[in-house]
This record gives sequence, C-alpha cells and structure tokens, in this order.
Amino acid sequence: MRVEYLRCDGAQATLVFALEMGGAADCAYLGPRLPEDEDLAMLVAAAARGRHENQPDVPPVPGLLPERKGGWQGPPAARFRRLSGEAITTDFRLVSWLHDGDELTCRFEDALAGLHVSVHWAMKPSGAVFCLTQGWNESGAPIILEHIAALSLPIPARFDSVTTFSGRWAGEMQEHRQPIAPNGLARASAGGKPGFGGGNWLLLHAGEEVLGAHLATSGDHETRIFCDNAGAADGRALLQMGAALAHGGELIPPGGAFGGAPVVFALAPTRSALAQTFHRHLREQVLPHRAAWGPRKVHLNSWEALGFNLSEEGLTRLAEDSASLGIERFVLDDGWFGGRRSDQSSLGDWTVSPDVFPNGLAPLIARVHALGMDFGLWVEPEMISPDSDLYRQHPGWCLHHEGRTRPTMRGQLALDMARPEVRDYLFERLDALLRDNPIAYLKWDHNRDLFPSAPGQVEGFYNLLDRLRAAHPMVEIESCASGGGRIDLGVLARTTRVWPSDNNDAVERLRIIPAWSQFLPLEVLGSHVGPSPNPITGRRLHMDFRAKVAMFGHMGVEADPARMTDKERESLAAHIALYKQWRGLLHSGALHRLAHPDEGVAAMMVTDGDRAFALAAQTAFSPVFDAAPVRLAGLEPQAHYRVTLPEPWPPRAQHYLANPEAWREGITLSGAALMGHGLALPLTHPETAWVIAVEKIA
Repeated sequence: MRVEYLRCDGAQATLVFALEMGGAADCAYLGPRLPEDEDLAMLVAAAARGRHENQPDVPPVPGLLPERKGGWQGPPAARFRRLSGEAITTDFRLVSWLHDGDELTCRFEDALAGLHVSVHWAMKPSGAVFCLTQGWNESGAPIILEHIAALSLPIPARFDSVTTFSGRWAGEMQEHRQPIAPNGLARASAGGKPGFGGGNWLLLHAGEEVLGAHLATSGDHETRIFCDNAGAADGRALLQMGAALAHGGELIPPGGAFGGAPVVFALAPTRSALAQTFHRHLREQVLPHRAAWGPRKVHLNSWEALGFNLSEEGLTRLAEDSASLGIERFVLDDGWFGGRRSDQSSLGDWTVSPDVFPNGLAPLIARVHALGMDFGLWVEPEMISPDSDLYRQHPGWCLHHEGRTRPTMRGQLALDMARPEVRDYLFERLDALLRDNPIAYLKWDHNRDLFPSAPGQVEGFYNLLDRLRAAHPMVEIESCASGGGRIDLGVLARTTRVWPSDNNDAVERLRIIPAWSQFLPLEVLGSHVGPSPNPITGRRLHMDFRAKVAMFGHMGVEADPARMTDKERESLAAHIALYKQWRGLLHSGALHRLAHPDEGVAAMMVTDGDRAFALAAQTAFSPVFDAAPVRLAGLEPQAHYRVTLPEPWPPRAQHYLANPEAWREGITLSGAALMGHGLALPLTHPETAWVIAVEKIA
C-alpha cells in the first residue's frame, strides 16, 4: 500500500505522520523542529528496521490507534463488548484524513463491527499538542464502551525514563523518576477526581530533553506505558492516557457517539522550556479570558484565623487588620451558612446563617468595601450533609445504592451532579447569593471522594460551573479539593485559580509550588502566608521566609494578624507591597527553574522583557558555610543588567552579606556573568530566602 507523509510544526517541535490508506496511521517522528525542506520519506526510511526472526511476517504498527491484531500484544486504544458480554474484536482501517496546516484528523473504520473512530492531533501556537479520540456506533445495535484512550503516543526510543507524581492530603505532587522498564507503567484513580498524586500529569526524559503530558479531565484517569518486550512491532514503548469510565463501561446506542477528555502534551529541550510552553498554552488557550485579567489581588482567608468561630464583630476586626497590611480581598471561609457550626452539618443549605449574621452579609461586605477590599466567599456546592435541611427534603439526591448503607467522608455525602434537579437547585441558591450580595470571588471546595461511583459527575460539575459563569461573568472562582485534589485543565478552563495544597508550610510549598508550576503558571497557584507554628506540620518559620516564598504564586494570607508581633506585621506588609510591585512580571513572564548544587536550596526566576525577579531559598543547614553562587537564567549574554536585593532582607543572613550598600544601589553585570558565574548570597542557615531583582540597562 502507498504511504503518505505529512508534518505539523510548532515553534520548537515537528510531528511527522506516516499514513497508509486502508492500513495504519503512525507518528513516525516527534522531535526538534525540522528544516522546511526535510525529505520526510527519507527521514522515515532512516528509522526503519528489518524484520527479525521472532516477528510476525508482517510486523504490526500500533500507531495512533493500537489494536490487538497482527501479533501486537499491547493494550488497545479502545475496548468494546456486546450486551451479551462478548468482546468485540476490532480491525480498524484508515479510510480518510484531513491535514489542515498544523492539525491532522484521521478517520478509521471497522466495517464489519460498524464502528468509526476519529483521532485528532493539533499543534497549538503555544507549542503544545492537543489530542482527542472520538467515535461513532453505526452497527445498528447498542454496544458497551469499556475504555477509550484520548492519546496513544509511540514513544521515541531516546526517552529512557519517566517522572510520575504521587501524594496525599497536604503532601501533593511528589516527583518519582524511574526507567521506562520492560514492565512498563500502569496508574489509575478511582475517587471521582484526579487526586492528590497528580496522576494525570507525567514527564518523559531523554537527557535534558523532556516531554510533558496531561489528561485534561476533572474525573478519574487511566495512564499506561507499554513496552514492546515481545518484539512484535518496532520496539517502541507506547504511552496511553484516557478518562476512566464508570464500572461496567458506557452504553453506546445505535448511532451514538463516544469519546473522552483530551490530552495535551509538549516537547521541549529543558524542563524550564517545557514549563514555559505549558504556561503559554494555559494563558492563550485554557484560562477563561486570561488577557482581560487585572492584577492578582492579595487575599486574606478567614479559616486559619477564625475557623468556625465566626461573628460579625470578629470578622470585622479581622477585615480591619487585613486592610492595614495592604490586603485587597477578604474571603469568608466555612461556617457562614445554615447551622454550620462544625464540619458535620448543613452542607447543601446555602442560606446565610441568622445565628452568625442576623442582618445578613450586607453589613460585613459594606465594611470590607469601605476598607478598600472586595469580598469573597467559600462554598462546597457538590456536597451534602446528612444533618441538613436539603438531605431531609431530598435524601435521594446523594450518590448511593438503593438499600445499601451510605458511608460518609468528613461527615458528608456527595450530591449526584448528573441529576438536572440537583444542578438546578444549586444554581438557584448560588445565583441568589451572587445577585443579592456584591461577591467578587468564590472559593469552590470539593472535600470528598465520589463513592459510590456514578457516571455524569464531571459533566454535571462542568454544566453548573458554565451556567454560573455565564450568569456572573465577573465573579472569580477558585478550584479547591482539600488542596490539590482536583487540579487539571478541564477545571482551569472554567476557573481563575487553584489551591495547590492545604499545607501552607513554606518549606513544603518550596516543593509543591515548583512541582505544580512545571505545568501551571504562577498566577493561578494560590500561595499564602500561613501561621507559625504551622497547624499541619507544627514547624515554626520566620515571617520573612514565609512571605518571600508566598510571593511566587497568587499571594495571600491565611493567618490572624492580631496574633502576629509588630515586627511580623511590618515584615508582612512590606512583602505584600513588594509583591504588588512585581506581580505583573511574575504573572506574565517566563518561568525558569534554577539549578543549585545544594539540595536544600530551591530557586526559580521569572523573566519578562528587560526585567526579571528571582527567589533563592534555603530549607536546610548547608553542608558548606559559603554556599555556591546562584546562577540566573533566561538573560541575554551580551546585555548588562543592574541587580539588587529588594528589602526586607532575611534577618540572620543579612549579617553575612558582603557590601550591603552595593546590593542596595545595584551591581552591574553581563547576562553571561549572571548565568555562568552567578551571585554569592548567604544561604547557609535554614529559613533563609532572598529575592533578586534584575533590570536590563544596556
């Protein structure tokens, strides 16, 4: 059969496809951008291999739609069965394709089974690749779809290791790197959301080169890497990512369509370049109306200050203390509604509690506005408490199996978001809150796994969010799920911020924020100054350290200013002012991960035009007193820059700083010197953090 070769190009990468009408479609090249005149047939020929003794006579090519046929032993992209339970053995053949610039859509047909599948890949302007697999049942009989992968990517052989992420509550996104070994990789979630481990994000490594991939769904996922140990095909490993369907699969009626969530992946020469590609993609393609966002306002959230101990008087005092620090948004957390005096009641009763607010929210909001701040509110719409008016009225609205027990988690049940009447009720209550009160921001929480599992939960959640955003387009919404339990591009297409972790400990955040920022830009990552001692880790940290770490994200405060010393409040206010000075750059520039030989030093830098801002923080006691210089990145080698260390300085470390006045006035160095030689900063002691300001002068 005749094979045709097509290419899709991005700024840094090229995809080359080999298409065989009546046969398979394969991604034959994924790598750095090729010259425009590259001979694609020769490129593919250079990578071709002769058949060896232990292969089928016609070695199978799993390609973009792998199947169990022709001797290939890996997982198929799609699995089907009949209502009788009989598995459907498929034989899809490529029947057409559409190549439009940097997009390719391949259509496959199994005429005998009456099934059609479309595989769509698009190289976006950001350099990220968007992948989606969809299908249609034309068999004339209903079938069961057991699984469909949004992406089946033949992994180029140069990639020899994979980084996956694991985690738990308050310990999200822990990196684990391992070889792409013969036993492959299999990961899945079953809690109705991506979970704390970041299981639908991964990295493939080939030296410094890196490929990042993400399944863009707020539901469960399945990720696999299959290694072709048997040698039935060409020896390449295969990456598959897809949404996990409900137990038993999905019924597809005659003429019905099927498909899952999309996958986004990107190739880059370094991890910093990969982060920049993902950040561009979110800013250009995902985040709603990103170009129209104003400065990211500094939050104060009431939870760590007051918990459930709410009163109008106490909240007014907290708001006044917040405004004195330069806070711009006051967020009232849990406890404001129904009979909610603890976490054991009232979820679903979204009416203002007369016990706490006898005059409603209006007086508090008016005072917040008078102080120059806007007002935000915590909600958890998808949940219901057994001890609530809503549950007593509609006990069947929660996820449950009739006649079975209804186990709780955190004292609560989950609403069945697939039911229109549930969504209508939630919209009516939230819409009334937003119409009756000038609320600028919702912290939308999701504190429970979804069990028993049921289809339609993600779609119902998206439907409610979309409906609410259409009615109140100016209201900002944060996605929280006990921290980072539901962070994905599906939810970020509908929100303006996520909560990376309930753990505000600055030492922990120096791992959590860099891990999330591998994929997400800093402006969507809530980063708060927590109390000391930290309520989760018990660690005591200096205010200077906590505040500097919190600046690298969407800065906020989750502590009670009344419990701070005068020096702590002065330091916090100074850092808030510094954040306001630099947040425009931090939230629009290119993020660079700065390497340092000391394992206790975490460093990152953001560049934008002629300016840059960096953080270097020490979490441990350095093995050497004079720590290695911090080398910057992303500068023009031949240009010259003025470098300063914005104050306040870390109290203990500043005594070891040579030439303090020179650092205040600015040291002039070339980009080559800053990137190659670096800056000698005192980074010996734990709780030491410096911020570095860089401005081009010639």
